Amino acid sequence: MSDFDPEKFEDKYVHYFPQLQRAYKNAFETMNDEFDSTLIHGIDQQILNESEPFYEDGDFVVELPENPTERLTAVVVDDDKLDAVLERYIDEIEAELHRVFGVEA
Repeated sequence: MSDFDPEKFEDKYVHYFPQLQRAYKNAFETMNDEFDSTLIHGIDQQILNESEPFYEDGDFVVELPENPTERLTAVVVDDDKLDAVLERYIDEIEAELHRVFGVEA
């Protein structure tokens, strides 16, 4: 846990890079344990690699790149399943950001 400063989070890669890595890694490990590892690796490498975490109004939010489901080409999965797993993954990342930074959701 770190002393979290919302203003410093605007420059998150300068001030909080190790914590961001830890939150994303923890979320990845949780998801990899619960879902098909090929799907989780594909989401991680082809969608979340360009996601952007923000801190807004007391909450962490992960913004995805445009057309996130179209970016996934390494795995064949139906859209409904991908949407559900991706939504769950984002929830897990946001929960980990709260945990790592010690900010209550």
